Amino acid sequence: MPKVILKGFIIVPEQDLDAVKTELINHKRLTLAELGCLFFEVVQCATNPYRFDVYEAFVDRESFAFHQARVKASAWGKVSANVERHYSQ
Repeated sequence: MPKVILKGFIIVPEQDLDAVKTELINHKRLTLAELGCLFFEVVQCATNPYRFDVYEAFVDRESFAFHQARVKASAWGKVSANVERHYSQ
């Protein structure tokens, strides 16, 4: 099975920025601990504090689907509900 790579960026509304930055620490830790996660990086842009560049890699679609389901039910899912997502796979 081919691995899944997701890359792009998110734009965080100003009113959610502090909560997103705080929960991102936990979100990264939990994602990197998932079975099938090869790489996970979310980096705040140096020139636009509301933009975060995202790069994720998973061993297969099954592990990526597990990640997405976990995220939807997590604290990250709640604090990032208003985030604009711009991804490609």
